[in-house]
Formats: sequence, C-alpha cells, structure tokens
Amino acid sequence: MTYHERIWTWRHFKVVSARLRQQRKEGSKRNCSNSGKDRDGNDVVHEVDEGIRFKGLSLEKIRKLKTLKKGGLLTAASSSQICDGAAALLICNEEGLKKLHLTPRARIVALALAGTDPITMLAGPIPATRNALKRAKLGIEDIDLYEVNEAFASVPLAWCKEIGADMNKLNVNGGAMALGHPLGGTGAKLMTTLLHELERTKGRYGLQAICEGGGTANATIIERLAVKAKTLVF
Repeated sequence: MTYHERIWTWRHFKVVSARLRQQRKEGSKRNCSNSGKDRDGNDVVHEVDEGIRFKGLSLEKIRKLKTLKKGGLLTAASSSQICDGAAALLICNEEGLKKLHLTPRARIVALALAGTDPITMLAGPIPATRNALKRAKLGIEDIDLYEVNEAFASVPLAWCKEIGADMNKLNVNGGAMALGHPLGGTGAKLMTTLLHELERTKGRYGLQAICEGGGTANATIIERLAVKAKTLVF
C-alpha cells in the first residue's frame, strides 16, 4: 500500500467521522438542503455530499486503480473529485461593516501569492504559505487549523513535509479527495469550512492555501474574532 493510498483512506475516514459527529450533535438536522428535479423530472432533496464513500472503503479496490501516468503514484482515488458546488463570502472594510450593521466573524491577517513551475505547478502553496507566515510574523506552530486544497494527495503531503506542519490540523473535516473540488468555488468553500471549524473548536488562527493554474498559488491567514456575529440574509 502506497502512502497516497493510505492518505486517501485517512482523508475519507476524516470526512465520514466529521459527518457522523455532526449528525450526533444535530440529530436529523442538516446545515442546509436543496430541493429540485432530477433528469427524469422527479422531486429530489440534496442534503449530503455525494462523493463521500460512507461504505465500502476498501484498500483492495483502490489498489486496482490505474495510475494517471505509467510508473506514477496518483490514481483517481488520490485525486480530487469533479463536482458541482458553490460558496460565498462577504469581505468588507470598517465602512462596509457600519453600513450593513454587521459584526465581523474573522479578520484577514495576511495574504500572499507565489509563482512556481507552470508545468508541475502543484508546489505553489509551499512558498505562498511561507510568504503569508512571514507577513503575519507567525510560525506554523501558531496556526490552529489549515485548509490546503487536495487537488491531488501529493499537494498537502508535500506542503506538510516542507512547512513542518501538523497533519492532525490539516483538512480536519475532509478535503477535495473526499468532498470534491468545484472549480471556481473551492477557495470560498475552503474559507467557509475553515472559519466554521475555528468557531467550533475556539481556535484563533487559520491558514488556507491553494494552488492554481499556471504555477501560481495563494495563501491567507485569518484570525477568528470571539464575538457573536449577526447573520446577513439575502
């Protein structure tokens, strides 16, 4: 069993555990659900991520998957899933907060960009994270939670190794291999996940890092504000 196969199983274990924890806490409630029609016109309710393997987590099955490249390590199991998804964030300055009569839930401590090899491109979160930590004058040990996009298993694994990060703080509710990678929406989705988990665990600092096409990457450090924020309803 390769390390990538182990990390795939571990990531799914993380996300399934998080969902079960949520169900125990909320009973039959869900954070959200959406009603609609399927392709045959039947009424359906979408209330759980469809990519999660709640059953059948078999190492034997994933060992049989072909690698993306002959002699390589990555397979469909250690790659992010194609999925649909959406997320939204409200980012504003002090003037905007006053105008909307809102209390902020977090503040942006530092933002950073980095460029790496445009062909391999997946290493970008590493220098982006270093730049963000330097700007924030923080060490990785000061960060309570990390959300590093799992475009492939190699991305968070290389990031953890190079940054010296604690794997137990990484994508604690599962990542793109278990939940999916909705292109164009993943950044907002990860930040939403990060903030909610900081609030749940009473953590202070969270870091998000994500690689992008062309070899660029960005990293953001936020600080949770220990206040009860008002909800903005559209």
